[in-house]
Amino acid sequence: MLYHDPELELYRGLMDYPEKFESGFNVKSIIGALFIGFVMLPGAIYLSLVAGVSLGAAAEWTTIILFTEVARRSFVTLRRQEIYILFSIAAALTSMVGGVSLAGGAFAGKIFDQYFVRSPAAKGLGIANEIPRWVVPGPHSEALLRRTFFHPDWLLPAVVLLFGELAGRMNWFGLGYILFRVTSDYERLPFPFAAIQAQGSTALAEASSKEDTWRWRTFAIGAMIGLVFGVFYVGIPTVTGAIMTKPLQLLPIPWVDLTRNTESILPATPTGFVTDLGSILSGFVVPFWAVMGSFLMACATFVINPWLYRHGYLQRWKPGMGTIETNFQNSIDFYLSLGIGVALAVAAIGIYTTVYTALGASRQQRRDEMKAAGEKPRSFWQVPEGRGDTPAWFWWCLGVWLLSTIGYIALCGIFVPKFPLIWVTFFGLIFTPLNSYIDARMLGLTGQWVGIPMVKEAVIIFSGYKGVDIWFAPIPNFSHGGVAMRFRVLEIVGCRFPDIIWAELTIMPITIFCSLLFWEFIWHLAPIPSVHYPYAQKMWYLSSLNRGLWMTATLGKRSLFMEAWNRGRMFFGLGFGLVTYFTLSYFRLPTLLVYGIMRGLGTIPHGIFPETVGALISQFYFIPRFGARRWKQYATVLSAGYGCGMGLIGMGTVALAMITKSVSTMPY
Repeated sequence: MLYHDPELELYRGLMDYPEKFESGFNVKSIIGALFIGFVMLPGAIYLSLVAGVSLGAAAEWTTIILFTEVARRSFVTLRRQEIYILFSIAAALTSMVGGVSLAGGAFAGKIFDQYFVRSPAAKGLGIANEIPRWVVPGPHSEALLRRTFFHPDWLLPAVVLLFGELAGRMNWFGLGYILFRVTSDYERLPFPFAAIQAQGSTALAEASSKEDTWRWRTFAIGAMIGLVFGVFYVGIPTVTGAIMTKPLQLLPIPWVDLTRNTESILPATPTGFVTDLGSILSGFVVPFWAVMGSFLMACATFVINPWLYRHGYLQRWKPGMGTIETNFQNSIDFYLSLGIGVALAVAAIGIYTTVYTALGASRQQRRDEMKAAGEKPRSFWQVPEGRGDTPAWFWWCLGVWLLSTIGYIALCGIFVPKFPLIWVTFFGLIFTPLNSYIDARMLGLTGQWVGIPMVKEAVIIFSGYKGVDIWFAPIPNFSHGGVAMRFRVLEIVGCRFPDIIWAELTIMPITIFCSLLFWEFIWHLAPIPSVHYPYAQKMWYLSSLNRGLWMTATLGKRSLFMEAWNRGRMFFGLGFGLVTYFTLSYFRLPTLLVYGIMRGLGTIPHGIFPETVGALISQFYFIPRFGARRWKQYATVLSAGYGCGMGLIGMGTVALAMITKSVSTMPY
């Protein structure tokens, strides 16, 4: 029988279902979108390059807190529906590109691409000249030498980018809504973490109405912690970087690297710790046993890596290597194949959980819970009154999703005509819905994101295709399970669903224009990355190595990836993950350990140790003092406040730095 971790029950029912639905999109939302695009976006870009502090969450809370304070002084009350729409609009600041979390909207990816095509990793791996021109101009292009987007060489990449922005929104909205209807409305999955995302909006809505509640007090405490720590971690490096040749870092960014200091007793083992206080706060929020799984895996590397090195398995590591080089070389020698196997095990567990709960006792249990609570099961086509959607939305969203998927398939046929379209069609029409459904169910049941990993990479490698261009092709390989939870949050805060459509239509043109404008400006100030952007200079190199490693698999010769691939280690990782999970489940022990182990396997462990400190403090001090459910509520709001405090410091210091640098580049 499947065992559900009791710790997850702490996250269920943190907020009640709304009594009515109200509109949250209005003139305030439009003003908020303009504020985010023209004020928050440039600061978020600069801060992510200098300190690696992603202002995704911080920018969201900074925007909301500012609007809340303005509303209070104008004798206007912001409802939680309005606050959450502002929150959703601000979320457009951050995206993932090449394994890097980049703030800055649509053109953030192109900034990474311009670095990647000229990076030592791409040149060393022999792929720099193979990157197609519809992705980024060539490494010797005048557009890159002059550091400008306003050049004809950028025209085709920009057109492809804009298509992806529009088609991507259509795709996630269409399929995401369908998944929400299936998993939340029909199957009535609890989505335990949805209430966590709604807590901050509720806290600030209470503050706007001048109610002094525990949420607002907790949020203010977190904000003050973020303000004080942000002065030292973000403020001083940012300001000094604007007036000095090299930023002054009181705390090393992003971590203290001890690998060279410990190499004599822990060879081939990256050691150190991150210096961001947010890692400790994240330990308050992340489920305890998930953190413990990562901690156990990180500690195990202190024994496993030296043993592997002494027995000849980690051959590439050499004394004198730092964290980044050690991590990359170990990945090639051992951890890449093992990690793929464990990832497959987690995916198999997700599929098993999905099938079991779809056919077994969990569904009946939920029906019994609904009956005990006095709720009546509703049909699939029935939607709550006042939410703004209708049964016809299902068909409209299905059509929108199909149209965008066909667009992706057509674009792949144009740019990579030699790659079999049957595989592109498989990803768009079969794998994306399947993978997204599994993710949505796992989020709905446990709050843990789980997908089927490495499928795209496996198809590309084993298809026999030769060339690097396929790795940049717009293959519709997505996972929209998180969008189902986003709709669930909308429902919990009592926001009408059409508001999210208006919000996306508003923020998309603003962020595209502002992204182009401010990336052009910041790129012109100094090369990206460079000594002026210390975090990007260090971490983008590792990301380019990892990205390029996969691309070597289709070069048509003995590649670095094929040297790293080991089928036996992959199967060992698969067996290890499955045996561990079902053993823990059989003895009714916390199965979240498996997800933590997956998270910590082969990764840089520096952030795990501070996070463990936070988890231990939470588990053995705060939970006994406040109670498990109450402390989890406190912790989520405290973490949101910390992000706001860091964001306020970041915005102030970044504004000063940008003004200083722009003045220094003027000819008069």
